[in-house]
Formats: sequence, structure tokens, C-alpha cells
Amino acid sequence: MYPRIRAALDDVPAYVPGKATAGLVKLSSNENPFPPLPGVLERATAAAATLHRYPDLAATELTGELARFLSVPPEFIAVGTGSVGVLQQIVQTVASVGDEVVYPWRSFEAYPITTRIAGAAAVEVPLDSAARLDLAALADAVTERTKLVLVCSPNNPTGPGVRRDEFAELLARVPEDVLVVLDEAYVEFIRDPDAVNGLDFLAAYPNLCLLRTFSKAYGLAGLRIGFALAHPPVAAAIRKCAVPFGVSTIAQLAAIESLHCQDAMRERVDAVVAERTRVRDALLEQGWAVPETEANFVWLPTGARTARFAATCQQSGLLVRPFAPDGCRVSIAEREENDLFLRTALTQV
Repeated sequence: MYPRIRAALDDVPAYVPGKATAGLVKLSSNENPFPPLPGVLERATAAAATLHRYPDLAATELTGELARFLSVPPEFIAVGTGSVGVLQQIVQTVASVGDEVVYPWRSFEAYPITTRIAGAAAVEVPLDSAARLDLAALADAVTERTKLVLVCSPNNPTGPGVRRDEFAELLARVPEDVLVVLDEAYVEFIRDPDAVNGLDFLAAYPNLCLLRTFSKAYGLAGLRIGFALAHPPVAAAIRKCAVPFGVSTIAQLAAIESLHCQDAMRERVDAVVAERTRVRDALLEQGWAVPETEANFVWLPTGARTARFAATCQQSGLLVRPFAPDGCRVSIAEREENDLFLRTALTQV
């Protein structure tokens, strides 16, 4: 006889990471193709000398640096183990059995996982025909049981960003006691001037929380560090739900050093964005119906052919991320790797 496990976990889907196979080009995890920013590896390596000590539980230095960089009070900031870790903390702060969490679908695959782990009911709102979030439908889905609305911009895995005006309309319609989380993991890659930036709304909406990460633009995916921006009562609750000492000293110091490398970061992000445009234009020319993308990936609506398309890519030496039965997400990498993908995609149109 085994111990009795919570029944709520029976319906929790497992998180599926992008595959990593030696000898194959990995385009499955939306990783930054560049190494750590200048000085980051050196500071992280030096920090390894203190591995016998616990990290700063409050991430005091990093919180201060983020506060100055983002022009927000330090008490608005909650640091955690990547944006996924912070997301789970957020869900735990507001949702439990009998509550509802509203989110778009298809969107970030951690949303249903964290919702169901908390015991809450998932309310999934379909994307529109252009693979964009339907914010009016999200607002329509809010009920008296709703405790949390998740908005992913740019949307992972499809790519389109949320526009400023439609986000303002959503905030106006959602009750003040319902938390709205704007997941901005790819915010540095956005180039649409009409796209939302959560910082423009944060001060005016006490029920708004922003979710950001050092994993993508800053290239610290392996160190697991992200943060939330929210009004002090919400941020304090998020910090309460964190695993004590979960963010290592190495991660904290690497993040601080990364913040000091804004010019280099922007140069690298610009290079990724240029490749993103080139890859999407080429796919459109091939005949693929690729949605607009403001992230570091493209989405191919392969539908019933999703598994076969991913298998063909693997045979060509590429790992992409299939989301059957909807489509495949393909990360933007270096030019030679992108060219290999484009040659493969051309054979599957």
C-alpha cells in the first residue's frame, strides 16, 4: 500500500521541456543563442566560492538594483526561481479549491499545471483566428469564482503581443478583487509600438501583477531567476509562498551583473529580432501561415501534421517543440541553424 496522494494531482499535466539531444540543433526551448553577457560568468564563478553559505533570502542587492532600473519601490518586487517559480507562488497566493483561474489557450503550458496543483479550476479561453489572445473573451469568462486572470504577452507559444488599448479594456472590466497577471517573459523582444508594457499600468492598478525573467533576453535560463512586480500587499504575499533560499547567490549576482550590461543585451536582442523577421518572412514566402511574433520564436500551425513535422525536423538535425494537435514552436537561433530549419520547412509546406 502506498501513501494517499492528493486526487487533484490526477489531472495535472506534466511539464514537457524542449528536448536536448547531443549532436542536434536545439530550437525547442526558446533559449538565448548567445553566452552570458560580459562579466557575468566571471562574477558567477567568483560567487561559487561561497557555496557553503546560504544565499540572501530577501535578494536585497538584486531587489535594489531592479528597483532603480525599473523605477519602482523595492517593496513592489518579489524574486523567485524563474518566472515559472514566481508564477506558482502567485497562483498559491490567490487560488485554491473552488476558485477559478482564467487564461488563454493555447498559451504557456505552466498555466494549467500551476492552476491544478493549487486545486483551482482552469478556465481556458480560445485564441482568435490569428493566434492572438482574445482579451474580450477573457473578460467575459470572469465569474464570482475567478481569483486570477493570466495574460501572456507575447503569447507563448504562438508569438503575437497584446496591444495596449485592449489590455486597458481588460483591466477596466476585471473586478478590482481579481488579480491580473501580465506575463512579460519576452518583453525585451517586443518591437510593436502599440504593444502593452505593463509598467505603464502598474501604478494605477493595485490588482495588476507583472511577471518577468532573466532567462530569455539576459541568457540566464540555467540559473532560474525571475521576478514579479506588484503592489506591496500582493508582493509580500508572493514572497511568503517562495521556497526559502530558493534563489542562489550565483543567480542573484549574475542577474545584477546582467542588469549592468544593457547595451550588450540590447545588441544581442536586436540580432535575434532581425533573424526573427528574416525567418518569418521566409516562411511566409514558402506558404506557411505564420502569425505575427514579438518573441524569440515563430509558430507554425501544423495541426494534425505536428508530430510528423517535428519528426522530420529531427531527422534533419533539428529539435523543435511540438504542441500536438495545434502546431510547432521554433526558437530563433544563429543564422546557419535558422537556415537549416528553413530548408527543412520548405520540404513540408
